Amino acid sequence: MGIPALITVKPWSSCLLLGVLFIFAFVASLSHAEIQFHEFVIEAKPVKRLCRTHNTVTVNGQFPGPTLQVRDGDTLIITTINRAQYNITLHWHGVNQKGNPWADGPEYVTQCPIQPGRSYTYQFTIEDQEGTLWWHAHSRWIRATVYGAIIIYPRFGSSYLFPVPNREIPILLGEWWDKNPMDVLMQAIFTGAAPNVSDAFTINSQPGDLYRCSRRETVRFQVEAGETVLLRIINAAMNQELFFGVANHNLTVVGVDTSYTKAFSTSVIMIAPGQTTNVLLTADQPPARYYMAARAYNSANGAFDNTTTTAILAYKSAPCNAKKWGSNSSAPVFPTLPGFSDTATATAYIAQIRNLQEVKVPTVIDEDLFFTVGLGLINCSNPNNPRCQGPNGTRFAASINNVSFEFPTGNSLMQAYFQDQPGVFTTDFPPVPPIKFDYTGNVSRGLWQPLKGTKLYKLKFGSSVQLVWQDTSIVTVEDHPMHLHGHEFYVVGSGFGNFNPSTDTANFNLIDPPRRNTIGTPPGGWVAIRFVANNPGIWFMHCHLDSHLTWGLAMAFLVENGDEELQAVQSPPLDLPPC
Repeated sequence: MGIPALITVKPWSSCLLLGVLFIFAFVASLSHAEIQFHEFVIEAKPVKRLCRTHNTVTVNGQFPGPTLQVRDGDTLIITTINRAQYNITLHWHGVNQKGNPWADGPEYVTQCPIQPGRSYTYQFTIEDQEGTLWWHAHSRWIRATVYGAIIIYPRFGSSYLFPVPNREIPILLGEWWDKNPMDVLMQAIFTGAAPNVSDAFTINSQPGDLYRCSRRETVRFQVEAGETVLLRIINAAMNQELFFGVANHNLTVVGVDTSYTKAFSTSVIMIAPGQTTNVLLTADQPPARYYMAARAYNSANGAFDNTTTTAILAYKSAPCNAKKWGSNSSAPVFPTLPGFSDTATATAYIAQIRNLQEVKVPTVIDEDLFFTVGLGLINCSNPNNPRCQGPNGTRFAASINNVSFEFPTGNSLMQAYFQDQPGVFTTDFPPVPPIKFDYTGNVSRGLWQPLKGTKLYKLKFGSSVQLVWQDTSIVTVEDHPMHLHGHEFYVVGSGFGNFNPSTDTANFNLIDPPRRNTIGTPPGGWVAIRFVANNPGIWFMHCHLDSHLTWGLAMAFLVENGDEELQAVQSPPLDLPPC
């Protein structure tokens, strides 16, 4: 499916004519909704990076995987065949999945994984969403190489709410390990230590010119002088927020996730794992070659990958000697990126993101939740145990409100709920921390060890929720990109230090806050969101740093069925995988 034609309806003097056009466009949009069929074959293929070839899990032999191009209103039917050696599930990140948790994908949450040699068909409809999303594996660390873009165009007869670009380019930022990512994970699980950091960042799966054996495959994007390009930027990295910029070019931010934003110009963006950002770039510089580059924003006190990935923006009208990089030509111009720990730049950038229009934010709150998020340490009876190689002979952990999430194994949460099977989970997740303390101060070591459990928090259908995520200084402060499945939310406020409901609430933005599905906690600070629980089912909420998810920085909401037929979870498909 190619990029659909986008039309802009300009003002007319006749209100009657405008009404007729609106009705025609609405009917046309419904009649032109498509049903798309896809087959995703999960299998290992040889992939060479950094001078070495690895047997890498891919989709249809592609890395990154296929781009899904759809319109708002389209239905996708994606048969997923697992020919790899690992269990697999796929998650359609940011798709709301109304009443259909069976297609959401997180393993042991809404489904049991697709076992090797088996298949499962995901079926879902895009409803009232447009923008840039992505899909990825949601089973252990398989998503390091199993991911791709989802481009959602406006309904037929509608147009973007920003100037239509001349062309569009998906930019998928990722991480690469010079070994099997599953081996990296299993080593970390065994030792209890932090996993080894990646060996490279990537743009559209290629590391770029600054890495060994990589220059020939560096991604190159050719542009005409004067044209405007829409960059659909996706952070598919496993464990790292990233700064991204293009040398000598301003980026005009026009959207995040599936939300239009007030346009603003910036030389650099900060994007967390799970997030997407749409920016317009105008090729208005002297014809030459310019690097686009990404490197880490590191908000924690810990090891990180300090390398830089690059791709090349090449003007077609550049002089011939500027199109090749050899002994007689100059290197592309390099962008100025912030320092690795430049929280001030990251914070200033995030503060500029506002919804394009005034929005209806819940003001009467039914559920007022306060969740601490952060790391922890599990004490070992024998610190010299090879399984206790964390700080001072401990094992790393992570938690929300001191509960470190444990995945079930015999059944998924959603299947257990639908089948009324007891003993798989409880619904006593605490709405506030069990002990109040100075969350960002000097925390007593007695509070560093969380409790393990599979606890859900129950929400009535249609309830208005305010949730404050509070980072803690246990082990280290850090920006935790928190992702909520099945819902989008408004980011109404954020700040540093401990959240104070008496004073901070007064500064909430209830006029034009951005609508997102993933947002980071300022390191040593808090972020507040509001949403309506209007999607029945069990919906995972977790940190999108996969090392933290492995350690337990997750929980799930159980949204009860409403009173009407369309407010209930639909029945599971017949081919839902068994455990």
